Amino acid sequence: MDMDNMLGGGGGAIGQFPLEQWFYEMPVCTRWWTAATVATSLLVQCQIITPFQLFYSFRAVFVKNQFWRLLTTFVYFGPLSLDLLFHVFFLQRYSRLLEESSGRSPAHFSWLLLYATSILLCLSPMLSMPFLGSALSSSLVYIWSRRNPETRLSLLGLLVFTAPYLPWVLMAFSLVLHGTVPKDEICGVIVGHVWYFFSDVYPSLHNGQRPLDPPGWWRRIFEARPADTGAQPINNEIAAAAAPEVR
Repeated sequence: MDMDNMLGGGGGAIGQFPLEQWFYEMPVCTRWWTAATVATSLLVQCQIITPFQLFYSFRAVFVKNQFWRLLTTFVYFGPLSLDLLFHVFFLQRYSRLLEESSGRSPAHFSWLLLYATSILLCLSPMLSMPFLGSALSSSLVYIWSRRNPETRLSLLGLLVFTAPYLPWVLMAFSLVLHGTVPKDEICGVIVGHVWYFFSDVYPSLHNGQRPLDPPGWWRRIFEARPADTGAQPINNEIAAAAAPEVR
């Protein structure tokens, strides 16, 4: 018996379970956001940490230097429950679809996350939103839905609609489930619409200008430079002489 079969290799990765395979198939930003969300809820459920240590507060962050709150406010969706499962499903599904459509480099999607998280952190004190995970998730759902207008979706197999209606269907579902107006989701839709307008609509009206594209220095952080093969550059005159003349 060979070693691959003993370790469960077969046609896939050696020793990799379906859940593990699903996890590593996710793009890098979506993968770690999903992992952090589940891990944070588990830690709260086990009473290792409390939600009071996680929410965003301007005073706690910038006066008491509790800088971890800048991140934890986006990864806590509540304790282990059906509601958490619902949030994790939509988070990983639409974040993954959006990240995969943004190209192989995580530069563009991570810049989108930086934009959305920064705007939401600025709005949080004015709108009394201590936890911003739902708002960020709603931003991504909105952007994906506007970029896929012909995609047909179904809610619980009962309601069939096209993708642009998805954010509003989710808001209505949240209103029925919790009995309150989901201001965090509304805020997320507004933030998402600003990104969608300047990334997808504005360029066609202003000669291809894309003001919200990541700057060059941000791209260089994520995009590897071409490998140096050690070859010397070819003299331009020799290259020109070697090339066939085009008539």
